[in-house]
Amino acid sequence: MEERRENRSEDRHEELSERKKLILKAIVDAHIADGEPVGSKYLMETKQIPCSSATIRNEMAELEALGYLEQPHTSAGRVPSERGYRFYVDSLVEHYAMTAREVFQINELLKEKMAELDHILLTASKVASNLTNYTAFAIKPRASSITVRRFDAVYLDDNTFILVLVVSNGQVKTKTVRLSDMPPLSTAVTDLLAAVCNEHLHDLSANEITLPIMMEMEKAMGSRAELISVAVKVIYEAMSELDQGELKVSGMDRLLEYPEFNDPDRMKEVLGAIEQKDDILRMVSDPNGDGVNVVIGSESAVKVMDRSALVYKPIVQNGKTVGAIGVLGPARMDYAKVLATLEGISGNVESLLSPEQKHIEEGGAKSAPRDE
Repeated sequence: MEERRENRSEDRHEELSERKKLILKAIVDAHIADGEPVGSKYLMETKQIPCSSATIRNEMAELEALGYLEQPHTSAGRVPSERGYRFYVDSLVEHYAMTAREVFQINELLKEKMAELDHILLTASKVASNLTNYTAFAIKPRASSITVRRFDAVYLDDNTFILVLVVSNGQVKTKTVRLSDMPPLSTAVTDLLAAVCNEHLHDLSANEITLPIMMEMEKAMGSRAELISVAVKVIYEAMSELDQGELKVSGMDRLLEYPEFNDPDRMKEVLGAIEQKDDILRMVSDPNGDGVNVVIGSESAVKVMDRSALVYKPIVQNGKTVGAIGVLGPARMDYAKVLATLEGISGNVESLLSPEQKHIEEGGAKSAPRDE
């Protein structure tokens, strides 16, 4: 659990007593379950906290003063604040043991034998939405995190060749290059160009192609050094076409099941943010490590995330982030289940993308499933 949680609470949270932690966890768990404010009487009757009602009320008042709880105007009970949810995610959430049915649904991903990353991520997001009952999304990253795995240069005629780029997210880009005022091409020249590109540019992003690298490439091309500037310009153009990134959403209607999204104006704002996608893509393209990232309310660059949470897990292949899957829901989402689900799904997606496929028990959810 420590690996997947963002370590945001070290400098921001006072040291809470064990009793305050117990009460805060009980309030968050209860509010996640039904969305209602939680009072001291409820905690005494249902959560078996070994304190008097007066003691619990005093502790709740102190937690409110510290910023972990809030009191709605219409209720005597309390609800967690963003700070309370953050402390819960960082320090209090318990491990979720997936059921045998949930493990089975995730492992079904391995039977698809899907070759295209787009299809894999979209299917993974649908599974995430079905298992968590929240809106899920799949993301293909911007070009800044995409690298070129292989180059080919195909001779067409004395003035024309096709440059083929196989990039890290599985896509293949082809560009027809027509030359003017240059010596004629040949198969030997285009083969040499492909070899030089593969030697010097393999596994680099467009931003990593520097002038010293280009100078080394020109040296390797000998008398046809002028082709390097042409090829690099075409490579930049091809990579820029991938720069927008993609965001695909599954289970959008599930947001309507939660009161936090019942207001038509609020739902319109959320839909607009998803349709615009730029803020979400920017945030998810710069994850805090390769574990599960949890972004709550105002922590998000997405302005309409008030009372909401976004949880996502980067998909890593050969040390590079090639995509992400995540869920969007109310701030009171079931974090334990969401964290376990995204780790399990991402483990199987990464297995699909690797030469050796392993089941969830080996690479995803590391604990044995529980009986339903």
